[in-house]
Parts: sequence; C-alpha cells; structure tokens
Amino acid sequence: MCTRYFGGIPTVRPAPNFNAADDAEILRGAMKGFGTDEDIIIEILTQRSNEQRQAIKEHFKNVLERDLVDDIKSELGGDFEKVMVALLTPTSEFLCQELKNAMNGAGTNEKALIEIICSKSNEEIGQIVETYESLYERPLVEQVCSETSGNLGRFLTLILTKSRNDCNDIDDGEARAKAEELYAGGEGQLGTEESVFYKILAHESFGQLRRIFEEYKEVSGNSIEQALKHELSGDYLEALLAVVECVQSPANFFARKLHDSMDGGGTDDDTLIRIIVSRSEIDLETIKQEFEKIYDKTLRSCVEDDTPGDYKRVLLGLLG
Repeated sequence: MCTRYFGGIPTVRPAPNFNAADDAEILRGAMKGFGTDEDIIIEILTQRSNEQRQAIKEHFKNVLERDLVDDIKSELGGDFEKVMVALLTPTSEFLCQELKNAMNGAGTNEKALIEIICSKSNEEIGQIVETYESLYERPLVEQVCSETSGNLGRFLTLILTKSRNDCNDIDDGEARAKAEELYAGGEGQLGTEESVFYKILAHESFGQLRRIFEEYKEVSGNSIEQALKHELSGDYLEALLAVVECVQSPANFFARKLHDSMDGGGTDDDTLIRIIVSRSEIDLETIKQEFEKIYDKTLRSCVEDDTPGDYKRVLLGLLG
C-alpha cells in the first residue's frame, strides 16, 4: 500500500461532545444586539475542526435562517475578520481563494502560488483543481498557465495535472539513474538542461525523490539544494526548492515560510493566516517544534510580537 508523504501533529482536533446547534445559538447570542463578545467567537471557532465549523454554518443557514459568514463580516473587521472567515471556509475552497487572489490584478504573487501548489499531494491537488473550477468556472491550470511563463509555468502545470507518481514504493536502481540524469543535466556539463529538473521533481513520488536526493549526494558530492542554487535562479529555483524542502521536511518548509512572513519591516498577514489556518489540522504542532529548533524562539512568541488584539488571540488559539 502506498503511503501519504505528509505526517505531523495538528494543533486543532475535532471537539468532543460537539453539538452544532448549541454552538450556533451561543455564537448568535455573541453577535446579537449592541456589542460583540469576541471572546466567545474566538473560543468556539478556534476549538472546532473545519468540518464542525461547516456544521455550525449549516445550522445558522437552515435553522436560524442567517449566514454565519455574513454575520461575522458585519461584526468584525481587518485581519481579525479575515482569519475568522478563513476558519469558516472549507480548506480546499480557502486555498482556491488564495490562489485566485495571487493571480488577480496587474501582478502575480508567484511566492503564494509556489507555496500552495508545490507543497501538496496529488489528492490535495485534485481537490483544489476540482474546487477551483467549480468556484470560478475556469480550469486552474489554464489560469496558472496564463499568469506564469517558462520553466516555472511548465513545472506548476505538471503538478496541477497530477503527473506525480502516487506510490511511495522505493526503487533504488531507478533512484540512482535519476540522480545521474539530474547531475548530467546540471553540474555534469557546461550549461544547464533545465527541463530535466522540473520533469523529475514533478513526476517522482516524494518517497522516491527522497532516495534520489540521497543518491545525488553520492554522485555529485553536493546536496541537491546546492546544485539547484548553483544552476538556477528566480521563481523557478524557488519552486524546485519548495518541493525539495517538502520532500525532506514539510514542517521545516512551513516554519521557514512563517518566519519570513514576520521577518523585517511589516507582517505578511496573508501568508501568516494561510499557513496557520490550513496547517492547523495537519501538522501545525510539528511546524511549531521545527520553528523553535531552527530559530531558537517559539512561533507563539513571534506571533505575539507581530500581531495585535483579537487577531493575535485567534492565531494563538489555533497555535494551541
């Protein structure tokens, strides 16, 4: 049986003894009349799984005849509103909205596209592709093709068309052959045959890639990261490195992205919200542990320093 390449510890789990009707009534009371009880809203929505939040939304719609998201939007504002709406959105739909936002307007946010697309399994990609077309009546791969170009566009397109082998059975002989192919296309010659990199990194399973990278170190003497940085540059390099990092440690990849979102002047709140919300039921606890190992400070302390008020309290609630 093939194994899923992601593993980790979540910070948000389904609440025991969950009752959607009770939660819905409490939330309605917290937003009724003058003033809003933000404490109750935060406590309930950060301590429920996404599936449970969808059940609360359904009760609002079918029994209370109200739209919970509209109520939240009318009561809250700014990044506090943004993160609460994200929590109330099915995860694949939320990520589709993030992809759409990354391609809206005059420029394209390639970093967001790379983070979302390059970190996903075939199963997750399939859900996102299906949801995107349902939401926007346009194939995701078509829009990504129109917003990106060159090897980056080709690489993302291959991932979105689910070219990756689903099975993590390891073939040592094939791993050696692919490692030699990568070496021959880069360090082993003058110039770089860039297509070799995206074809292998988009097609091979994460388990097989892990073995290929081990073999590459033996063939070349350099790590695959060193080779890629020597041979390539720009967003295409960043996309390939994202896959390499997710092969070796998804938690490390997301810890670094979270650090970057809070590093320097200003905070990249879109990235901060996207990762904390979307990874909370997958591996956010593992990401927290990795963050502390890498940066010698806690993710919680960084969020406390970089975010204000109720927005901060929601993020801290999700961090556990």
